[in-house]
Amino acid sequence: MPILQAEHLSYTYGAGTPFERQALDDVSLSLEEGEFLGIIGHTGSGKSTLAQHLNGLLRPTAGRVLFRGRDIWANPRDARKIRFSVGLVFQYPEYQLFEETVARDIAFGPRNMGVPDAEIGERVAQSMALAGLSSDLADKSPFELSGGQRRRAAIAGVIAMAPDVLVLDEPTAGLDPQGRREILDHIRLYHETRGSAVVLVSHNMEDIARYASRIAVLKRARLWMEGAPRDIFSRAGELEEAGLSPPPVTRVMQALRDKGLPVDTSVYAIEPAAQEILRMRG
Repeated sequence: MPILQAEHLSYTYGAGTPFERQALDDVSLSLEEGEFLGIIGHTGSGKSTLAQHLNGLLRPTAGRVLFRGRDIWANPRDARKIRFSVGLVFQYPEYQLFEETVARDIAFGPRNMGVPDAEIGERVAQSMALAGLSSDLADKSPFELSGGQRRRAAIAGVIAMAPDVLVLDEPTAGLDPQGRREILDHIRLYHETRGSAVVLVSHNMEDIARYASRIAVLKRARLWMEGAPRDIFSRAGELEEAGLSPPPVTRVMQALRDKGLPVDTSVYAIEPAAQEILRMRG
């Protein structure tokens, strides 16, 4: 049984008004235990709206979301509890930091869950390490940190709640390439260490290619493609039609194919591409 599942999910913003807009249209998608799922799509495709449904921040206009087989909106009073099991990291999560120290900010979620005080300190320390924060920052104000450090502190606050599923909506938005790689490497470390399922929402194909084991592509509020990275990136032309640029390695391999070389255009990472080119040189 999937840990998290969307069934025929639809959502309309501003229903019944002149500003009515269909954000999701009959989307069905599942997430397995311990899986790393990437969700990609052009701006306005419905990615963020889907992410907010997965942890009950938005209630579907039609369809349902199931957590461990149970409709999360079956009892609306219990919908809040799902947010402890399915943690959501928004775009620019550092804007939500508010406590006097980094440690207190990270502890806020577990404390609201009723985690014993004796356990909270351990959770804070572990979450800081998994998010790539040095322990000597625990007593500093979040507002004394660099932008990248604040981003990590916000992610650590969600990790500290020990969710079964971690959903990240464009977690590296606005960061430089090095900062982006560091954040995502620590998310992968969290995934490997805890074994929790991860959903990474992004428009950056290179990031999705590097970290996700399965990809879902949204286009105009609908689920357009779904499959392993190799299968998705082999359809480079279709991705470009959807306003998405395939990873640079895939574009290089496609250019070689266009010049008549029989290379594998489903390659999307540097190491396999190098092996494929060496094979061609024979």
